Amino acid sequence: MNSINKIICLKCPRGCEINVEIDNNQIININGNKCKLGIDYAKDEVTNPKRILTTTVKVKNGKYPLVPVWTDKPIPKNKIIELANILRNFELEAPVNVNQIVLSNIFDSDVNVLTSFYVEKVDEK
Repeated sequence: MNSINKIICLKCPRGCEINVEIDNNQIININGNKCKLGIDYAKDEVTNPKRILTTTVKVKNGKYPLVPVWTDKPIPKNKIIELANILRNFELEAPVNVNQIVLSNIFDSDVNVLTSFYVEKVDEK
């Protein structure tokens, strides 16, 4: 049975609406893209969707209680919740630097979780 997935491409500013026709779990047609990037994006989105995770991690003895973090490359979409749960229980000690590695090579994927803000240490009272 054929099905058509409608995808908005995010690879360039055009935001093409791409139709991906699937039959027996195989892509049989892709149309609506205005460039080659759209074809690659649609194939990946249907067969192996990935996302960059942005969230926060707790900071101990810092000026701020949280620091924003992000994955430096996309990870499989089905791993987002698992990684968010891991990071929910993670805590860094201040000071925290920009681009400090929080976790490296997550899920054996060559993807790292990095900080995106500086948090200075404050004296404990």
